[in-house]
Amino acid sequence: MLRFVLIRLLRAVVTVFAVMTFAFVVLRLSGDPAEVLLGPDVPQDAIAAFRDAWGLDAPLWQQYLSYIGQMFSGDFGVSMRDKSPALDLVLERVPATLALTIPAIILKITLGIPAGVYAALHRNSTVDRGVILLAVMGFTIPSFVMGLVLVLVFAVTLGWLPSGGDATWQHAILPAITMSVGGIGILARFSRSAMIEVMGQPYIRTASAKGVKWGDVVRGHALPNAAVPIVTIVGFMVGSLLAGAVVVETIFSWPGIGRLLIVSVTNRDLAVVQCILLLIAAVMVVSNLVVDLLYGWLDPRLRGRPAH
Repeated sequence: MLRFVLIRLLRAVVTVFAVMTFAFVVLRLSGDPAEVLLGPDVPQDAIAAFRDAWGLDAPLWQQYLSYIGQMFSGDFGVSMRDKSPALDLVLERVPATLALTIPAIILKITLGIPAGVYAALHRNSTVDRGVILLAVMGFTIPSFVMGLVLVLVFAVTLGWLPSGGDATWQHAILPAITMSVGGIGILARFSRSAMIEVMGQPYIRTASAKGVKWGDVVRGHALPNAAVPIVTIVGFMVGSLLAGAVVVETIFSWPGIGRLLIVSVTNRDLAVVQCILLLIAAVMVVSNLVVDLLYGWLDPRLRGRPAH
């Protein structure tokens, strides 16, 4: 088990380092922050002074080594726009993003998994077909389309909920629903497929033939074995929540990390963008690491398999 954990930890560290490097190179090649922040009419000597002050005139490899050194010392850089530490600016937005992502993941799990399991246990029934239809509609509609439809119906037409902002808890309802609809559909589909596959296994028929109650067969044999693929999808969803918040927070003018990322990319605020991308990568890597560890707990046979 120790080897299993150490291999996953090493893979997580390598992944985060690769994301840091990729983000650094792409951001440096995407445009000159001096021209974006200062404007096209600024004299060249002012642009040169700006580049010198922020170390942008150094060779790329020197900038990279400086960036890595600062990262290991806990310095995530300073915002070129606000002159504030990038990490502080990002952490200020974390509570707002969590106010959307936590309810969203709760809705996905509490609605998607039970719907899929119930549909599998009533296969080919009207309920099953209805769940499949709603699930397909949920995960095929883009989040920006879903958000606009919800605003049009519940904010503009009915007037029940606000269309944007973060003044009250009611402002979080529409964006949280928008973030959860697609995940509910995906979880329902995967939960249904996993349960159908497990219910067709010989040990399920054997348990039923021995006289075990149907409810005990489902709870004691089917659900634990169907949990592995479901855990995979849940882990992926948790890891991608911050990335998915970019579109939703922009639509609903929600002051979270996603909206900050859009503003920072537009302004070529390198330190803030790098900090946000590192946070997103860290969340995804940690969620995948937790999934790997849950694999080893749910199915001890996986502990001895080599990591791919």
